[in-house]
Amino acid sequence: MMKFVFPFLFALIAAPALAPLQAQPVDGGHARVELISERETAIPGETVWFGLSFEMDDEWHIYWKNAGDAGIPPRAYWDDQTTVDAEAIGEIDWPLPELLPVVEGEIMDYGYSGEIVLPFPVQIPESVTGPVRLGGEIDYLICKDICIPESVDLAVTLDVGPQQVPDRENGARIADALGDVPVQFSGETSLTADDESWILSAAGGELVGVSGETRFFPDGHEIVHAAPQPVEFGEQGVAIELTPVRAGMPEALTGLIRVAVDGATPVAVRISASEGDLLAGTSGLGSSGGNGAAIGGGAGGLPTIPSNGSGGINFFLLIGSALLGGLILNLMPCVLPVLSIKAIGMVQVAASGERSELRKHGLWYTAGVLISFAVTGLVFIALRAAGQFVSLGFQLQYPAVVAALALIMVVIGLWLLGVVNFGTSVQNVGSGLAGRQDSAGAFFTGVLAAVVGAPCVGPFVVGALGAVLNEPWPVVMAVFLMLGLGLALPFLVLSYVPGLHKSLPKPGLWMERLKQAFAFPMFLTAAWLITVLGNHPAAGATAFGAVILAFGVWLVSVAGGRLRSGIVAVGAALVLVGIVWPVASGLQEAPATSGAAASYAAAYEPEPWSPARVEELIGEERGIFVDFTASWCATCQVNKRTTLKREDVLQAMEDANVTFLVADFTRPNDEISDELKRRGSPGVPMYLLYAPGKPEPEVLPTLLNPGMLKRKLEAF
Repeated sequence: MMKFVFPFLFALIAAPALAPLQAQPVDGGHARVELISERETAIPGETVWFGLSFEMDDEWHIYWKNAGDAGIPPRAYWDDQTTVDAEAIGEIDWPLPELLPVVEGEIMDYGYSGEIVLPFPVQIPESVTGPVRLGGEIDYLICKDICIPESVDLAVTLDVGPQQVPDRENGARIADALGDVPVQFSGETSLTADDESWILSAAGGELVGVSGETRFFPDGHEIVHAAPQPVEFGEQGVAIELTPVRAGMPEALTGLIRVAVDGATPVAVRISASEGDLLAGTSGLGSSGGNGAAIGGGAGGLPTIPSNGSGGINFFLLIGSALLGGLILNLMPCVLPVLSIKAIGMVQVAASGERSELRKHGLWYTAGVLISFAVTGLVFIALRAAGQFVSLGFQLQYPAVVAALALIMVVIGLWLLGVVNFGTSVQNVGSGLAGRQDSAGAFFTGVLAAVVGAPCVGPFVVGALGAVLNEPWPVVMAVFLMLGLGLALPFLVLSYVPGLHKSLPKPGLWMERLKQAFAFPMFLTAAWLITVLGNHPAAGATAFGAVILAFGVWLVSVAGGRLRSGIVAVGAALVLVGIVWPVASGLQEAPATSGAAASYAAAYEPEPWSPARVEELIGEERGIFVDFTASWCATCQVNKRTTLKREDVLQAMEDANVTFLVADFTRPNDEISDELKRRGSPGVPMYLLYAPGKPEPEVLPTLLNPGMLKRKLEAF
């Protein structure tokens, strides 16, 4: 009997020692401290997040990395039994601290109360063959009315194996803490002297349009911590008045800006500001209550946008990018047919030998393009001022606009086929208008080129328009006008460069055949726009409306004899019905499922994206791929066909335990708009790839390729 009892007792005693050590909270006196990990089992070579968890007694607090006027932050002293090299243990990623006023107006500290997790990364060795241990002494100062230094000994053992095993509870706690770590500011910052104060300015990025109680938390002791920090908000950001400890400007002032937005999660960003104004001619807050360096964009003219290491935009590079984007638009399939109309007109004028008429053609065409882009820019600015997120191709989110564009394509196709001759019709209106026909026709062609270029804007001017989404209105208008100039430039140059018009071919039968051939791309564009409408009521109405419209146009073109007036009236009525019916249908409410989502569902059956679903999947330690797409986005469709429909890419997602989510922006969606704005994207496409359990994703390039995506998936 005893031979069975002794092994049993031995196993009972030895089991705790043989099992992996699990850290338990240790009471240091006024806080329960614990060393936690996001993994139960890690794989060799990966980075694992650990955390120091503090649960403090009521009204007691510990300190941030900069304690302020008094205090000491927590410090870990790893012992000799730790099996990870000191170089592999990263620094704490400090969550946003609280203000801890000790003596009002005299002593201000920064720290944490209640419960807090201080996360830090650890690189697991590649060559490890067994469990790794992390342990040591944690010293911290904890204060209420008095301050008491406390110390606890903590240790945790982490299994290492061929497959990750998450610690769901502690992983969620660490993820929440990392979510409270301020992000790196993506806008521009500056520090200027104003009498005995400094003005810290931050413009663009995450601070556009926010307001609320604001505080700057410095990394060092360059400012008086307890001094008031007056704040001014502008359209583009915030300016904070700080009181320096001593004269002289630092090389760089680093720290956190927190804006407590009413009724929402505080906006917190990490900044680094050096001496200099964001905008030429600004002088900080001043006694006059001026705009301040971060506010700008007033009546003083265009801002000077510096090119610096902190993300500034070079204004001239921006304008050059817009001009190039407009030039490239001339090569797009949806614009080429319209440009053929203009080219044919210029060939005819050049054949007459009238150079003045050729120049007039170029000027009126350019005017039509520029006015159209200016109107689009004004709509863009007005929607942004109304608080809406405006993305590239925003006009194609509205079914009425898409339906109208599709019908315009049909009419242009009919004209190119010769079913109706707009020139003859215009001439019959009256002799007065006939004298202005060429100029009016050139202007209309410019307007049309700008209008039909809308579906093609996204893929080629992302850099220019994306950079000015949150810039002052003069910069936005300058970029839109430069895009228009780029589109009009080839014909403008052709009109004015001496002798260049002689290179144009002579008129002939080829012109008529070419014009007819270009009708079919217009019909294809109309068909594509109808598919953009998906299962919206406007889709069928637009298809039938196009037939009615074409019949009405044909009736008007063939009217003759005594029945002319009656036929023209019937034809005009049919044209009106063919236009009004689809556009009115486009004003109806969109259905729940759009064409983009339906087309994806047929191939992959992915899940719809939502912030709640992302949080749920992060908690489950699953990887996530999010496709922000729209059926009107040409680049989105290219990526779908070249990459996202490939079996090997989908298999790689399955092998990596990655969930495929689709955020369909075909119709306006506030949640998607907020996410695009949060990630700094000017529109779709946008692709996010979350590593398993990680709360922050990697933003992938807008042009995908299978090899790149598979390599990233295989790294999970």
